Amino acid sequence: MNQTYRHSQILALIKERDFVSIDELVDHFKVTPQTIRRDLNALAKINAVARHHGGARLVSSTKNMEYQERKQINLQAKNNIAQKLVKIIPDGSSLFINIGTTTEAVAEALQYHKDLKVVTNNIHVAAIMSKNESCSVIVAGGEVRNNDGGIIGESTIEFIDQFQMDFGVIGISGIDEDGSLLDYDYREVRVSQSIIRNSRQILLAVDQSKFGRNAIVRLGSINEAHHLFTDFDPSDNIKMLLDSNNVQLHIT
Repeated sequence: MNQTYRHSQILALIKERDFVSIDELVDHFKVTPQTIRRDLNALAKINAVARHHGGARLVSSTKNMEYQERKQINLQAKNNIAQKLVKIIPDGSSLFINIGTTTEAVAEALQYHKDLKVVTNNIHVAAIMSKNESCSVIVAGGEVRNNDGGIIGESTIEFIDQFQMDFGVIGISGIDEDGSLLDYDYREVRVSQSIIRNSRQILLAVDQSKFGRNAIVRLGSINEAHHLFTDFDPSDNIKMLLDSNNVQLHIT
């Protein structure tokens, strides 16, 4: 059994039982305790699980990590995802970019594109894109969330609903095994749903820490995307969902 598959199965077991011990995992996978400890440490490093003495449990489903911590997790993977994603966005395109550290990496990767029209509810994305003098940046109105610069609220949704863009670049906090897209803030989710409604193509950008991660608010389903960009080989079930809904998978 390869490590990537074992990681996905460990996450499935932890999700089912809330907490699993190292001994349980050793017995289940027929590997050494040292192997399981390395697996759990690797999953904890990408914030997929929370390590506890003798085992691990899921991270909180009600509260996201602090912005600065999120920004550093899987940084190289996010940059790789961003570089691959921007290759399908031609110069002269219009696009939404939502809240998230991965979408901020996408904004950085768009610095050499020309004549883009960008609408965003992310202050950091606006600051990054404003460095590209050939691009036009429109910032959505609404309440600024002070912990991460996200803009949310009813007025944000009304603003987004005025546009019909070529692309919607979407980041997400978690993807359940049934394909549900999950996040923590109901108000943020409603803005992202508006972006999905008003985009001709949805480009979903997620690093491996998001697969199997819990969050309490359902944004939608993975089958609403047109392209999924990730650094992780998803489970067979996720691949089946992508194939059956003609979602193109791009693995960096």
